[in-house]
Amino acid sequence: MHSPDDPDLRLTALEIKASFTEDLLDTLNALVARQQQQIEQLAAQVALMRSQAAGQDAAPFRSLRDELPPHY
Repeated sequence: MHSPDDPDLRLTALEIKASFTEDLLDTLNALVARQQQQIEQLAAQVALMRSQAAGQDAAPFRSLRDELPPHY
């Protein structure tokens, strides 16, 4: 019977943990890469929308409180 302090068992447990840690790190790296691509796509869309909005003749801001309701 092996004791919990057996170096072979401890080494095996550490190898298993290292393997899971490497897998988790690879998964997180892929996730971060996908998020970076999404951020870049969203930034490009925002820049496009800003340029489109700047190119249009923007109507002056009108508050609905300044307009009379239709029944007046």
